[in-house]
Amino acid sequence: MEFGMAKGEVYLRVSGIIVLVVTACLVAFDNQTKVILLTIEKKATYKDMNALKILVYVTSAAAGYNMLQLFKYYVSAYSRGKFKGSYIYMAWISLLLDQMAVYITFAANSAALEGSVVAITGSETFQWMKVCNRFTRFCFQIGGAVLCGYVASILMALISIMSTYKVFRMYSPKWFLRLKSR
Repeated sequence: MEFGMAKGEVYLRVSGIIVLVVTACLVAFDNQTKVILLTIEKKATYKDMNALKILVYVTSAAAGYNMLQLFKYYVSAYSRGKFKGSYIYMAWISLLLDQMAVYITFAANSAALEGSVVAITGSETFQWMKVCNRFTRFCFQIGGAVLCGYVASILMALISIMSTYKVFRMYSPKWFLRLKSR
């Protein structure tokens, strides 16, 4: 069971990395230029909204974090138990970092979604016009990126569940947070 779970976690991490990279690329490389008047052009890019910039940074960092975790699995597979004493601490650190990655990625996606909804509907109170009436391709691509970001958040939540299981299966079911005797 241990090998199957580790294999599943590796597949989830690789899938998460792929979806996170797709999200970052969809947002970062999306732009559209429209001619307003004869020679006046307006270009829409992800840099126009801070939430989209943060989404690119967060998804890139989360993909890098998952790559480091895969590297950790590679090193631990070839060390063959040389670091058994620090396994408990590493499991806790991995759990906490996995939790942080999930929450920060979800928050960045939610902020980008909120900004995108304002771009679609506009806001008369703040005198913001509807951006997606002019830049439809840009808005559709950002919508796809936000959807990919939520898929990545779900994948990372599943990874976090597996990390939680790995940590708490080391403890005794009879005594609260007491390690099992080997």
